[in-house]
Amino acid sequence: MDAFYASVEQRDNEALRGKPVAVGFPEARGVVSAASYEARTFGIRSAMPSLTARHKCPELIFVPPRFDVYHEVSMQIREIFMEYTDLVEPLSLDEAFLDVTVNRRQNPSASLLAKEIQQKINAQTRLTASAGVSFNKFLAKIASDYCKPRGFFVITPEEAEKFVEGLKIEQFFGVGKVTARKMHENRIYTGYDLKQRSEAELVRLFGKAGHLLYLNARGIDHRAVEPNRAVKSVSAETTFLKDKNNRMHLTVELYHLANEVFERMKEEDFQGKTVTIKVKYADFRTITRSRTFPRRLVQLQDCWPVVREMMKQVDLSARPVRLLGFGVSNADAGETEKYVQLELGF
Repeated sequence: MDAFYASVEQRDNEALRGKPVAVGFPEARGVVSAASYEARTFGIRSAMPSLTARHKCPELIFVPPRFDVYHEVSMQIREIFMEYTDLVEPLSLDEAFLDVTVNRRQNPSASLLAKEIQQKINAQTRLTASAGVSFNKFLAKIASDYCKPRGFFVITPEEAEKFVEGLKIEQFFGVGKVTARKMHENRIYTGYDLKQRSEAELVRLFGKAGHLLYLNARGIDHRAVEPNRAVKSVSAETTFLKDKNNRMHLTVELYHLANEVFERMKEEDFQGKTVTIKVKYADFRTITRSRTFPRRLVQLQDCWPVVREMMKQVDLSARPVRLLGFGVSNADAGETEKYVQLELGF
């Protein structure tokens, strides 16, 4: 979806339309959750500190997030997808892959289906979506991001390899700032540069991800659309308005975070064996502490005594804490991969 959270706010509040809008809170420790396209012209983006965003655009309008509304709209869009195929793999509230190789419209043209879905989303939600059409997930994702907003882009099998060669490495799905920096250090700037490296060299540089990078550089992606993709972890974190170094206060905050995580685990029907505490200090140094249990955790009481002891081991003598997080992972879920013919990313 195009600037999903911000677009929902502009849809529901006429006074926000055509203006730079940021979903989030403007306080000192706030961050931007989403930015309207009007705000993006000032260089404002998601995850940017609110104060930085305000400096870039003094006229920026902050609105608090309404995640219940975003979830409701996301489910409405999901129902539209299900009118066409059962093979829908959500990536987030505002993004999904669709495999329309076989579809309920019995239409062999993925392009026509994509345009029809875009029109239906706009008619039913008054929001816009961008669509990318190709023969695998990697290319469909890139295509969906290629000409936002209201984008529509197709990458055919004949065009794929040449198209990927011309991409900046930052445009590769899954390549973040850290990986991009490492690639630049190794003189890899484009898909063409990446394609010149052997699979063994990419694995040496980037670990297991090197296998996928080698294939992606050639426009290859064997992953199938997974409509029932298992949840791999559940986590929550909070950034404090003022740094904290009182261990009792931090332990209380950690309990609330852990309780929130276990409530969400019930909703997701998820159970994991590994708990992780994340601590970001005032100087932005970040540490994590993890502990794995012999059995899956069902309720907070199953692990809280251990988590509390883990918190006691966190060093608070040198610097206060800016952010605290808690997560549960390691469900021992198996994974399979199959070849996929066609997806639509929106």
